[in-house]
Amino acid sequence: MTSPLHAVTWMVWAVAVTVSLQLARNPLLVAVVLAAVWVVVETHRRPGALARAFPVLLAVATAFGLLRVVLIGLTTPAAEGASGVLVTLPQATLPRLLGGISVGGAVSQSVVLTTAIDSLVLIGIMAAFGAFNSVASHHELLAAAPRAFHEPGLVLTVGLAFVPATLDAATAAREADRARTGGVRVRRGRALRQALPVLETGLERAVRLAESMDARGYGRSRARTGDRVAAVLGTGALLALAGAVVALVGEAGGVAAALAAVGVVTLVGAVVVSGRSAPSRYRRRRLTRRDAAVMAGVLAVPAALGLCVGLGVDGLVWDPAVLPFRPPPLPVVPAVLLVGLALPAVVRPVRGVLPTPAPAAAA
Repeated sequence: MTSPLHAVTWMVWAVAVTVSLQLARNPLLVAVVLAAVWVVVETHRRPGALARAFPVLLAVATAFGLLRVVLIGLTTPAAEGASGVLVTLPQATLPRLLGGISVGGAVSQSVVLTTAIDSLVLIGIMAAFGAFNSVASHHELLAAAPRAFHEPGLVLTVGLAFVPATLDAATAAREADRARTGGVRVRRGRALRQALPVLETGLERAVRLAESMDARGYGRSRARTGDRVAAVLGTGALLALAGAVVALVGEAGGVAAALAAVGVVTLVGAVVVSGRSAPSRYRRRRLTRRDAAVMAGVLAVPAALGLCVGLGVDGLVWDPAVLPFRPPPLPVVPAVLLVGLALPAVVRPVRGVLPTPAPAAAA
């Protein structure tokens, strides 16, 4: 199955989902966004381990969110006599070497609910980019990246392949272990029997990747003049921006602004210089009118939510600290707008391979 949408379109969709989650900090609206993301993944997920990694990523994000709620709830006790106390736990103060913070005491309802909302938004953001990994082609995104970001994009693409490759290796090791035991679960030594094959497979894949890149001459080309100039400009930009941070710490606002301006200008120059030489691309996929329509549709959602924020629409953001306590409402207009994030699900996936333009004839 081939996605009918370009990888750049999927990246724009993921960014639109992230911005929408930041604007609509209401648990009911976040649930609408998560439902839209799930529908898109079920419609357009690509075959492979990346699609299977989506629920795993959601589970990890949920576990991290719950841990965050517990830690902040235990380390932010409510004031004495404050209303909205969920439970009172035994309180202990850690040594000064460990921060000297107090753990336990009165657990505030507003603190727990506020942290839960922040964790839910974080889960939505991780779900958005997990969905992007499930439906988009990283090769297309790398081919569409500007020349200045080709090498970092290549490294990122190789790094993204680590998760699905590890899942495939773990599945194969689990099936092989089950075959050796005749379908009987032998718990003794199971972790060692399954961990070693995964580690061995990862090392073998890394060696094969290194051999393949070395055979293709990756990194052997001599640095051109433009590459040297871009490296010097990039180093200068890094030093200037670091100096701006140090100047801000030293409360030298004028020096910090000057260094920041120099760093930004130098960084832009490095990007322009390094982008003059383009890597070779084979049958590069181009954006279509359908991609433009989908990008315009999904970008309209955070734009409309920003307008709702400016107009002061009630229920877009829920604050559990406001007294008297009220459950989160479901604003109709923002909820309808967030349904628009499921627009890519309207475009049906293509079975097979998309036609690619024929290569240009040799001169």
